[in-house]
Amino acid sequence: MTDGTTVTEPAREGGPVRVPEAELAVRTRGLTKRFKHQIAVNGIDLQVPVGSVFGFLGPNGSGKTTTIRMLLGLIQPTAGSHELLGRPVPEHALPLVGSLVEGPAFHPYLSGRANLARLDAADRYSDPATMRTRVDAALDRVGLLPAAGKRYRAYSLGMRQRLAIAAPLLMPRRLLILDEPTNGLDPQGTREVRHLIASLSDTGATVLVSSHLLSEVEQICTHVGVMNAGTLVTQGTVAEVRVGGTQRARVQTPDPAGAARVLTELGLTEVQQQDAAALGTVGDVAVEKVVPALVHAAIPVLGFTIERPSLEDLFVALTGEGFDVNG
Repeated sequence: MTDGTTVTEPAREGGPVRVPEAELAVRTRGLTKRFKHQIAVNGIDLQVPVGSVFGFLGPNGSGKTTTIRMLLGLIQPTAGSHELLGRPVPEHALPLVGSLVEGPAFHPYLSGRANLARLDAADRYSDPATMRTRVDAALDRVGLLPAAGKRYRAYSLGMRQRLAIAAPLLMPRRLLILDEPTNGLDPQGTREVRHLIASLSDTGATVLVSSHLLSEVEQICTHVGVMNAGTLVTQGTVAEVRVGGTQRARVQTPDPAGAARVLTELGLTEVQQQDAAALGTVGDVAVEKVVPALVHAAIPVLGFTIERPSLEDLFVALTGEGFDVNG
């Protein structure tokens, strides 16, 4: 763009949201990956703001992991370009980026500390003189310092995932890319990882997390992007994306039939009556007109709320998939 800004979806009444390029931790332009005759990722313009926790969502086969692998330089794109932290990949950006892709892989007979020490020794950017201090700091960061001497095979699933997240924390990172960090975890392990991701964000790091657990994403993420069939169908803050969904007005009243009639006259659609309530899809109707219209028609109003779709509702509407999917 000539003015040094890029545009992120979704477009709203006031126009699309413009994000300065300098404030993007991840930026792609027409990023595409083709495997023979199949397009896995189709010309996406992904934008992850600096300091955000970005939930990268999509059903199985939607292109999330392929996109992440391209971002990290693990596979080459067929077309398009991308930058991490405003730098080209991989030479200049990767020392500032930590990642967990397709699950942890550690030696089962080594302790958590020994596993991290081996990883650190293989990092050409690390300082051997500070290895022990940095390993213990990373273990402490994920709550595993008391179990540092325990063998990896004795770790629970939650402990294994936390150790996997500790690995990229051995060096200072400005961007963390985590592919399904809660995959296969029980509720307790999921909570542990969720709290850890939140704490990483508190330090100022940008976190891109691929996940299929929408309730978890809604709790910890500031921004989301939804992939479907290789296409980025929407992205933006959680609030912006949810505004793009269908809003319904609910009127609590002892006269639901009368309220339903007024909602229909105003132009609301899919109007329904319930016990002591009437509901309707808002559409293009100005929300502030609803209650005055009800009062003018002498309909008692005991309560009025606008129900916005959950992230799960929006995900199903955009992809046609339920929320419990892997990708």
